[in-house]
Amino acid sequence: MFVHLVLASNRRWAHPTFLFGPWNSSVQRRWKKPVISARSRLENRTLDPKLDNLMTKYRKLRVVLKLHEIMSKRPAALHVSVEMLTRWKNIVGLNVRVGDYLRRSPHIFQVYPHPVRKYPCCRMTRKMRDLINDEERVRREQKSTAVAKLKKLLMMSISGSSLHVHSAWLVRRELGLPDNFRKSILSQHPQVFVMVSSEIVKLISRDNTLAVAQVEKWREKEYREKWLSEFETKHAFPIQFPTGFRMGKGFREKMRNWQRLQYLHPYDKPEIGKEVAIRAKTCGGPRRYEKRAVAIIHELLSMTVEKMMTVERLAHFRSDLSLKVNVRDVLLDHPGIFYISTKANVQTVFLREAFDKGYLVNGQQDPIYRARWRMLELVSLGRRITRCPMPLQQVGTSVDDKVSVPVSSNRDRIISMLLSCS
Repeated sequence: MFVHLVLASNRRWAHPTFLFGPWNSSVQRRWKKPVISARSRLENRTLDPKLDNLMTKYRKLRVVLKLHEIMSKRPAALHVSVEMLTRWKNIVGLNVRVGDYLRRSPHIFQVYPHPVRKYPCCRMTRKMRDLINDEERVRREQKSTAVAKLKKLLMMSISGSSLHVHSAWLVRRELGLPDNFRKSILSQHPQVFVMVSSEIVKLISRDNTLAVAQVEKWREKEYREKWLSEFETKHAFPIQFPTGFRMGKGFREKMRNWQRLQYLHPYDKPEIGKEVAIRAKTCGGPRRYEKRAVAIIHELLSMTVEKMMTVERLAHFRSDLSLKVNVRDVLLDHPGIFYISTKANVQTVFLREAFDKGYLVNGQQDPIYRARWRMLELVSLGRRITRCPMPLQQVGTSVDDKVSVPVSSNRDRIISMLLSCS
């Protein structure tokens, strides 16, 4: 009988609805500690709505480019039916009905009946095809820039001169490389690149003029224009926290000490055994190793056309660039330098300093970006009827960098306002 009473009492005290009050204050209550995981940190981060909105627009453009890639592989004589687009729906990541999607994109797709069987078919509009061809043409013309980016990527590798070709192929669009860069760039520059094997490319000689990180130019500008001390800017990174970011106790002091911390630069090749010693034994070794990883990611994102890349493709460089850290944790530890967007069920990292109010700053734009932006303009029009797309938004970091775009009429002004709100 006594045992039954004790068990019933324990069940009563362990019931989740049991309320603690002044009559049972002596009873010990165990509080469950919050679980801090990568998922919880990703969910609790400070959001940036402007970058998320930009990622939503890029997601629509990627769907259009995937459809164009699939449609272009078919012979020109074969017509693409609407029913066939329904089969490709899951491949391209389309989450709406194909009929509704085609009705919402009159500037992208043209629906017409089959000349013989009369079933509905679709194709890209001439305007969209011209923009896609223009972007491919600009990528082919920027060969010198592509060679310089491949050189810098090879110099940042763990060996300082070799890299897997598949790693560069995965980020060919982000870096602005042509699709056939193995034939158009690697094979046509034997004095610069050599294929060690079928999958590894090696740099013949280092170009020290290119071994200057993008952040070094920012430090020199800060030192000259803002008259800051060399001690404060020699190893610092540009920090831009999002609106609503809360700094905890001692956060500013930790950030100031991290900005002053020395590290091995991305283009400096670590000596044998020195990397392990820096990471484990010296004073501040793990922090220096993490700061080197931040510098490598920062330089890799600076070389991209749109200053962003998916976390999955960024993590693919862990072995080639000696990023022996958890890439997503490093990105979340530095919200003032990077921002992770989870729109379209894809984790994409942005370089914060390259954006202002959701647009790429004027100094970071190149011809490839301008060609892609014109495609993004056309995709963003939706069902709006207009003859001219939205003008390219150019935002600068200073008053001298900003470029004002003339508006020819009230109609163009209204279209620009509608697109900026969409």
